Amino acid sequence: MPDSPCPTAAASCPSRVILDQIADKWSVLVLAALCHEPLRFNALKRQLEGITQKALSHTLRRLERNGIVERRVIASAPVAVEYRITPLGRTLKAPFQALHQWTLQYHHQVETARRDYDARQQALESEPDDVGDRQAIGDRRW
Repeated sequence: MPDSPCPTAAASCPSRVILDQIADKWSVLVLAALCHEPLRFNALKRQLEGITQKALSHTLRRLERNGIVERRVIASAPVAVEYRITPLGRTLKAPFQALHQWTLQYHHQVETARRDYDARQQALESEPDDVGDRQAIGDRRW
């Protein structure tokens, strides 16, 4: 093992791989939904507007593989599957809540920054192209 912690930016850093698997949009939303109670697949899908069946299946498998979510088969007719957060998954509650609180507190500032950026980009795109304009008016120095 190296003396110093692995730099997170390194592609081989294990924390980077885990972060990639738990911090994507669907994983965060799935975990938020499962924080309240275990849910069956279709109930979970109904709560997550916009998620496809394929994306939900992939997200749940990835979270299960990482020990964050567990899958329980319920012997019923027809057979049902329920998902719940594991004790390891519950440890993500505080950081995810902090991230959610940040979005609530700062979403207005983020929206303002987006509008400002978009306005700057639009202004840049509407500025005349110096080279093309000078050539159009006969300035051949360019």
